Amino acid sequence: MLPAHARLTRRPEFASTIRRGRRAGRSSLVVHLDLTRPGGVPEHVPPRAGFVVSKAVGNAVVRHRVTRRLRHLVADRLDGLPSGAALVVRALPPAGRASSAELGADLDSALRSARRPRRPRAPTGGAG
Repeated sequence: MLPAHARLTRRPEFASTIRRGRRAGRSSLVVHLDLTRPGGVPEHVPPRAGFVVSKAVGNAVVRHRVTRRLRHLVADRLDGLPSGAALVVRALPPAGRASSAELGADLDSALRSARRPRRPRAPTGGAG
């Protein structure tokens, strides 16, 4: 289970993570990972996670099942994130039909991609 101190709970926390974080999408979910520590956040602050599961995923029973699965999967992976990191996992409609193993594979892949350093953009060549 994801402990209370490791959860994002306020709307501004979600908005900041989605706006500033690196995004990586997969077939059943999208992760937003913000590795930057805002000013004044001590080193010992644990990483935190939040979940967005909309009605597009399914009815209340399906949404809660998806949220529980994601919470369990993220709890196992939270220790691998640096202190002060913020993670938002947004479930897409296929998450309602995905197994826990499929969600776990998509989560691992998306986290790897979001943690990968950005490549510098190639200069755009203008038509001459």
